[in-house]
Amino acid sequence: MPAHSLSLNGRVALVTGGSRGIGRAISIALASAGAAVAVNYRQRENEAADVVAEIERAGGRAIAVCADVSVADEIEAMIQQVESRLGSVDVLVNNAGTATIVDIDDLTEAEFDRTLAVNLKSAFLCTEAVMHGMRAKRWGRIVNLSSAAARGAGLVGIHYNASKAGIEGLTRGYAARLAREGITVNAVAPGPIDTEMAGPLKASNVAERLPVGRLGEASEVADVVLMIVGNAFITGQTIPVNGGISFI
Repeated sequence: MPAHSLSLNGRVALVTGGSRGIGRAISIALASAGAAVAVNYRQRENEAADVVAEIERAGGRAIAVCADVSVADEIEAMIQQVESRLGSVDVLVNNAGTATIVDIDDLTEAEFDRTLAVNLKSAFLCTEAVMHGMRAKRWGRIVNLSSAAARGAGLVGIHYNASKAGIEGLTRGYAARLAREGITVNAVAPGPIDTEMAGPLKASNVAERLPVGRLGEASEVADVVLMIVGNAFITGQTIPVNGGISFI
């Protein structure tokens, strides 16, 4: 089904880290396609409430759900809340992440572990938490947010590189094992995107080096997520959304 005609009426979507930036754009896009959306946040309650309010003003249905998605018990409580208020999750977008810039000479074990827990372990835990419901329906869409840094050096650090490369491996592994059950698993790998956290990107003048000559918009990433959700024949893939950075 083409993304522009995608209907998610009757479907429930969970977007982790959905209160701002790319997650916010994805939450709004899924709601615009008809999904009831659970907007996950950890600390930004007001921003999550703003996303919910925007969706509701447009006639959609949404709730905000608080959880640290690197902690299994908090995920379990979050999923119970989503299922009781909206229904079982049909579309999971593992978007929550952290990107603290740390040079290799300053990187600590604690920061390395924290980055992998938030960026990679969370995707595993959330997928495991919703998989039973998707299997029961024999329908599910899981979209993991990777990064151009999974295959390039990037600006953040090796801890971030490792976490996003792991996301792409996780994506392929789940896709291979769930394809016959009506569940697709894919990743989207944004390049430089103009969000609240784009300060270092702008300072580095990376936009001038991109073939398209500008930073991407969060809505452009959300458009690709919608395309993936609407296509049952794409699975196990990582789709770059990077303004051509792959070939420079």
